[in-house]
Amino acid sequence: MNQKEENKRKFVFDTSVFEDANKKEFSQLILKNRNKASKALNEFLIGLKNEATDSKETSRIIYKFVLEQKITKHEEIQLKTKMADMFKIIGVGVPFMIIPGASILIPFLLKIAEKNGIDLYPSNFNGKNNSKS
Repeated sequence: MNQKEENKRKFVFDTSVFEDANKKEFSQLILKNRNKASKALNEFLIGLKNEATDSKETSRIIYKFVLEQKITKHEEIQLKTKMADMFKIIGVGVPFMIIPGASILIPFLLKIAEKNGIDLYPSNFNGKNNSKS
C-alpha cells in the first residue's frame, strides 16, 4: 500500500464504549472532532519524525566539528537552530516535569506565549518545516 492509499484510509473509532456508559454526548463530541484531532495527531507525528531526523543530522555535524574542527556555514546555521530548539524544549519541559501536576499547564503556557509573540515551539512543530516528509 503506497502513501496516498494510506492517507485515504479512514480512521475508524469505535464509540460504543462511551455510548454504553451513558456518555453519548462525549461520543458525539469525539465523532464531531475526529477529523480535527486526526489532523493534529498527524502533524505532531510528522514533526516528531522531522525532529528525530534533525537530531541525527545535528549529531553528525557535532561529530564532524569535533574531528575536523570546521563545519560549513549551512551546518553552522542548522546547528544553531537545533540548539535553540533544544533550549526551548528544556526550558518548557524540565520545570513542568519537576513540579507535580504542572504538565497540565503546558498547553496554556504555549498559548499565552504565542499570543505575546514568544515562540516556544521547536522549529519542526511551528508549521514552517512540516513539509519535509
